[in-house]
Amino acid sequence: MYLEIVSPEASLVSGNVESVTVPSVEGEFQMLNNHAAIVAILVKGKVKFKGDATIADGQEKNFTKEDGQWVMQINSGTVEMKDNNVIVLVD
Repeated sequence: MYLEIVSPEASLVSGNVESVTVPSVEGEFQMLNNHAAIVAILVKGKVKFKGDATIADGQEKNFTKEDGQWVMQINSGTVEMKDNNVIVLVD
């Protein structure tokens, strides 16, 4: 599946991933390939992804590596998953 993480200032991540985990108002959930279409509001927590996505130049400082996954702390945002495309808009 294809992941894009975007903030108001810049595109942070883009590329193919195996999984994406996000903190939503209903609790943390993970999306894998062929996940059902979903739109959710995100809360303060960690966005995690595993795969070959590229972190944009100059944005590496926003990410850490935990348990083989890239991790980014967010305050809020939204996520949309549709047709194996995940777009995460973060604040």
